[in-house]
Amino acid sequence: MSERTGHCLCGAVSFRLNAEPQMPRVCWCRDCQHLAANGTVNFMIPTEALTVSGQLAEFRKTAASGNEITRQFCPQCGSQLFAFSSARPQFRVVRAGNLDDPSSIRPVMNIWASSAPQWACMDQSLQRLEGQPQPPATPPR
Repeated sequence: MSERTGHCLCGAVSFRLNAEPQMPRVCWCRDCQHLAANGTVNFMIPTEALTVSGQLAEFRKTAASGNEITRQFCPQCGSQLFAFSSARPQFRVVRAGNLDDPSSIRPVMNIWASSAPQWACMDQSLQRLEGQPQPPATPPR
């Protein structure tokens, strides 16, 4: 396992990951499209494996899955950094573009593909899920 680090656009928020990313994927849900004007590359990490320095702002919304999603972002520059779901608070979703080395992960699936625009550039070698994937197993304690 290699430690990964990252930060927001302005540097006011930085973070460290002490576990391997789980379920790296490109999400095409409409909420992610609103956040990025495209699909977003993200992955899950056990909550206790994420250390954050700096203040985060939050926005909560019920997603198409029916779960309440809390998105966390830098209040200075607006960079979307993390999210978590009411259905699995033991995990944080991390936006891969904020990693210091985003090439250190590679998506393995497209999720919410049914919501992708017709012009979406999807890697056909990746698994395609039309909606929400099953969450990873709860990390051992």
